[in-house]
Amino acid sequence: MNKVLLIIQREYITRVRKKSFIIMIFVLPCLILGMGAAITFIAKDSDKLSDQQVVKVIDESGLFAGKFKNQPNLKFETSTKSFNEVKAEAMKDENLSALQIPVDYTKPDAIKISSKKKPGITIIEKVEREMNDIAVSNGMIKNHIDTALLHSIKSNISLSPMEITETGDNKTDLGANIGVGIACAILIYLALFIYGAQVMRGVIEEKTSRIIEVIISSVKPFQLMLGKIIGVGLVGLTQFSAWIILSVVSTKILGHSFASSPGIMGALATLQTIHFGKVLACFIFYFIAGYLLYSALFAAVGSAVDSETETQQFMMPITLPLLFTYILSVSILFRAPDSSLAVWLSIIPFTSPVAMVLRMPFGVPDWQLYLSMALLILGFLFTTYVAARIYRVGILMYGKKASFKELAKWFFYKE
Repeated sequence: MNKVLLIIQREYITRVRKKSFIIMIFVLPCLILGMGAAITFIAKDSDKLSDQQVVKVIDESGLFAGKFKNQPNLKFETSTKSFNEVKAEAMKDENLSALQIPVDYTKPDAIKISSKKKPGITIIEKVEREMNDIAVSNGMIKNHIDTALLHSIKSNISLSPMEITETGDNKTDLGANIGVGIACAILIYLALFIYGAQVMRGVIEEKTSRIIEVIISSVKPFQLMLGKIIGVGLVGLTQFSAWIILSVVSTKILGHSFASSPGIMGALATLQTIHFGKVLACFIFYFIAGYLLYSALFAAVGSAVDSETETQQFMMPITLPLLFTYILSVSILFRAPDSSLAVWLSIIPFTSPVAMVLRMPFGVPDWQLYLSMALLILGFLFTTYVAARIYRVGILMYGKKASFKELAKWFFYKE
């Protein structure tokens, strides 16, 4: 046990003493805050980022001309010229588009918009929205429906989501839940890759420099692998703890500094609707357990190759479940966190670290959480066992390109 502790101490101290480690503790939170501020500023002034676009309307149906409403950075002009003439003008002006509305405009692909460069999705959506509004108004007028009266009775209804608990109803904010869930999923995904890759690189460096031969003369291969995994994991935990503390401090400072700003205080208030204690505890558990599961496999990969360029054939099968879950998490799962797909992904050990932290802000039944945790613990015990049997042989293999068949042989080698 003392030997394992020495390896852990060596791996931990050599990494936390690096200037890059200390700098990143302070730089990353600043970068995240800066990126958040930049995104907010850009989103606020997004209409000013593009040039004024002009759409010349050639309305052969006579139902839309003169009814388009100009929008920020988008101007509509009715043209009496032919479609080909306007297209010739558009060839000379990148900010000009030609919109042709034929008599039979309801047929598929009948309406055409042409420009020198491919029309942006924003322009297409705005033109489609305008045409649909005009078509609806034309239809109501045709059927003698008073459009003015219809618009006057329109309402703007919004729902206030509430969570039913044993202590009463609690207000919840879906936007904050989505933001925190996706942020946790991204952090877990990056952390497992970054710190797992550090374990793999460390093994490759020691193997290629032949230092490993000296080390294993004093410790068993399993002790070396375990010490390396725990040491690097503690580095990651230290870094995350520092980031969490800095984030809490900055949130408090922002709360006092912007106490007079309703917008800022409202945004901070929405975050308070999330059970951060439970979310944070689960985040730490899934980081540690997920890291142990994947870092053992990364260590096995590092022991099987002689350089980092040879790791790709083994990395893809290992990281594919994680990558698959990450893509689904930031695109689909946050829209349906209680769907069967989300539930199963949050229970399967190879995908649960990302999927479960995404679901946590929305609330997860206790039985699903405990089952997921139990299976993840069993998962990393199994992967550690498998990785250790490959590691004990692979660290002494030089100059021979390993294959999956070769790894299987190493696994069944007797002590």
